[in-house]
Amino acid sequence: MGSFDQNRFFTYPIAMPLIDGTALARRIREQVKQDVTALAIKPRLEVLLVGEDTASHLYVSLKKKAGNALGIEVDVHHLPEETSDEELLALIETWNQDATVHGILIQIPLPEGHDEDRLIRAVDPKKDVDGFHPDNIQALMSGEPQIIPPVHEGILRLINETPLKLPGASAVIIVNSDIFAAPLKRLLTTAGMFVEVVKPDAIKADGLKEADVIVIAIGRLNFLRPDMVKEGCVIIDVGTNKTADGKTRGDANTEAFLYDQPTTWISPVPGGVGPMTVAQLMKTTARLATASAQQTT
Repeated sequence: MGSFDQNRFFTYPIAMPLIDGTALARRIREQVKQDVTALAIKPRLEVLLVGEDTASHLYVSLKKKAGNALGIEVDVHHLPEETSDEELLALIETWNQDATVHGILIQIPLPEGHDEDRLIRAVDPKKDVDGFHPDNIQALMSGEPQIIPPVHEGILRLINETPLKLPGASAVIIVNSDIFAAPLKRLLTTAGMFVEVVKPDAIKADGLKEADVIVIAIGRLNFLRPDMVKEGCVIIDVGTNKTADGKTRGDANTEAFLYDQPTTWISPVPGGVGPMTVAQLMKTTARLATASAQQTT
């Protein structure tokens, strides 16, 4: 495992097994770059960005920067919020029909008034790099995934960076959205884990004490505390929240874990799920380009 400089994010000089998503993402990107270099074609990812959401613009810029560094062409189409769904659907269909386009990504959330589900369904499932098309979700749920959502695959890779043996272990997924939880539950169950999905307000007093893995994605700053879990478990923090002083932190109180549970594994925010999701997205884009190249030879 790569070394993790906790002082980049925290001011506490305390040893703790933080799961270094940045280092793991770097290793994935290095492999993707080799794969792209070996291709006779240049992978091409089309990104649909609608409106002026600050976070969405940041995420898209990170994806474009990562793609450019790996030799992947990332074209960002930034359209006004008032663009009609019919116009967006026409653009998506153009990408569907273009053989030089290997991946399509709709940056969500879309502004209010747009039908996200309809637009996602319009993407060719074979070009759906986010893995959210109903056909891809169904394939994953049936145990025959073609494209795994990068965030979910990234979570699984982060868990595998710890000493935990997945078969027979227990996991709790704390979420607001069952849509997010279902594919992840399927992946973890396939890996041999016993998985429970709970809403944050439905957690009982000792409901997390037996869990070997906790994945949390609820958008509540410092919600998960050391007294809620057993020491030595694995925590994957998918949340992103802003502190009063403008810093980005997750749903787990990492600073408290640093003091009170120094043997608990935790993915930090930033530096955990975020860079892994981008790396896995680029990996999927390169894989789709490779499949396209093989079909044309």
